[in-house]
Amino acid sequence: MRVVVVTESFLPHMNGVTNSVLHVLAHLRRRGDDVTVIAPADTMFDAGPRTDSGGPGGELCEGFPVIRVPSLPLPDYPKVRVAAGFVTRIRHLLEQIRPDVVHVASPFVLGWRAIQAAAALGVPTVSIYQTEVPTYAARYGLPWATELLWQHVDRMHTSSTLTLVPSSFCREQLTRRGIKRLKTWRRGVDTARFSPERRSAELRARISSTAAGPDGSAAGPGAVGTDTGEKLIGFVGRLASEKQIEDLAVLDALPGTRLVIIGSGPQEDALRRRLPRAHFAGFQSGDDLGAHVASLDVFVHPGEAETFCQTIQEAMAAAVPVVAVGRGGPLDLVDVGRTGWLYRPGDLNGLRSAVEHLVNDDAARRDFGLRAHESVQGRTWEAVSNELIGHYARAVEVNRRVRTMHTRPRRSESWAAEATSTS
Repeated sequence: MRVVVVTESFLPHMNGVTNSVLHVLAHLRRRGDDVTVIAPADTMFDAGPRTDSGGPGGELCEGFPVIRVPSLPLPDYPKVRVAAGFVTRIRHLLEQIRPDVVHVASPFVLGWRAIQAAAALGVPTVSIYQTEVPTYAARYGLPWATELLWQHVDRMHTSSTLTLVPSSFCREQLTRRGIKRLKTWRRGVDTARFSPERRSAELRARISSTAAGPDGSAAGPGAVGTDTGEKLIGFVGRLASEKQIEDLAVLDALPGTRLVIIGSGPQEDALRRRLPRAHFAGFQSGDDLGAHVASLDVFVHPGEAETFCQTIQEAMAAAVPVVAVGRGGPLDLVDVGRTGWLYRPGDLNGLRSAVEHLVNDDAARRDFGLRAHESVQGRTWEAVSNELIGHYARAVEVNRRVRTMHTRPRRSESWAAEATSTS
């Protein structure tokens, strides 16, 4: 197939959207498909040869050309870029590429332009609902914008040929808003990178023996290297308001434990002050991330706006039991009482009690971890990417049928034409 992947977020900025896109591109390369990526640039100006979809010297990812469109940084979070420009620019690109299908990853600004451009050209779109942006509004002090943002979500996905949702919660959420043509498409997990075999005694000793100073900085090198026996309670993700990491303050002074915060983001300084005993590991990726996750004893995720929550699945693959808020994607991922615990949104006492159970009961923690590990072994990126190809084909067929219906003359028009011909 000839596929255009339009993504709101892409390298060098790593997040859940970028991670999913990279796995999809790797799968399409293995299949031998013809792919072009359209993504925001790191500047408001055209990036020279990187905007040339076919020219030599252009940017490539998995061997596929990457076309960058100008973008603006988000205030207070410059690593996140919002694409600028107009629908006409995207339409011209699609006219040149002539794709069979347009894959729109977590559409909002650039993705909405791609959906409009593809519709104007009669090209099918598969839109991936991956970020619950409207719920961010209240977290960022803009509660009045929530319904306006939901209306935008409605427009985008109603205009898409097919919308793929990552969880049953999201499917019900969009169904209630009247959005049709929904299919479930979950995420894969790299069971080689996220594995209990990557658990590191040396890393655990380094983390647990690193005492935090009053400014959140680590103690001197003389403190490093001796395992204090603390249970490590970890979070992985962007350090931003919507992740609700400040809720973990109820765990910061839990006896015999150490919070481990893995990630970076605009809230890091505030969180260091709020969680004075926590170890901040910074941004981790690749095998280093795998080692950090596997070296935890309990994984926690307090964010209520997760449509899927890939980090939960990665922790489970590493045989780490999970405690997460009972809303969104975690409802599908956590088997309560077997692989982890869910707590009601806002019930921080429930969060603390669930974590206390797992850190204090070695047998339960080990049993939960083994079951968590077993539960995700079939969820490979190869398997879910093959499902995605089926969704592409379905979108092409749906689009063909819709276009046929729109071009077929109505009964009265057909009769009139026949009568005129006969006379």
